[in-house]
Amino acid sequence: MGEIMIRGNTVMKGYYKNEDSTEAAMKDGWFHSGDIGMLDALGFLIIMDRAKDIVIRGGENIGCAEVEYAITEHPAVSEVSVYGIPDDRLGEVPCASVMLKANQTLSEAELKGFLQDKIAAFKIPERFYFQNEQLPRIASGKIAKKELRQQVIDSLTKG
Repeated sequence: MGEIMIRGNTVMKGYYKNEDSTEAAMKDGWFHSGDIGMLDALGFLIIMDRAKDIVIRGGENIGCAEVEYAITEHPAVSEVSVYGIPDDRLGEVPCASVMLKANQTLSEAELKGFLQDKIAAFKIPERFYFQNEQLPRIASGKIAKKELRQQVIDSLTKG
């Protein structure tokens, strides 16, 4: 698994009138996509996640999208956002904010047990924050992952 880089005659030469973005994305003729991926057994490229949406826990890369997908397979879960929070020992650990479906309950222990057969143990979030309301959104309609992360960090530092 690693960052997807592309080179060839059909790859863009740069961003229109944006030299800073071009310099950041184009290195030695390679376009750095910002996506994390891997080749499967047949040689097909599998896009796993955005590079900036990776939690690095003790040197292990954890794609938030993979963990989110596994969590949403639980029948009580409506939506989820996974993000990293700072950890003194491991650098970062994954946490999840989970919106439950109407009239559903779910404990952290139940969800961790469910995930044991779905993803590697080191990818299972350290903490889960359950709620019945929709997760906060940014203007584009995407889940406000940065806001959720900051709320958790603030709550942990307060006490």
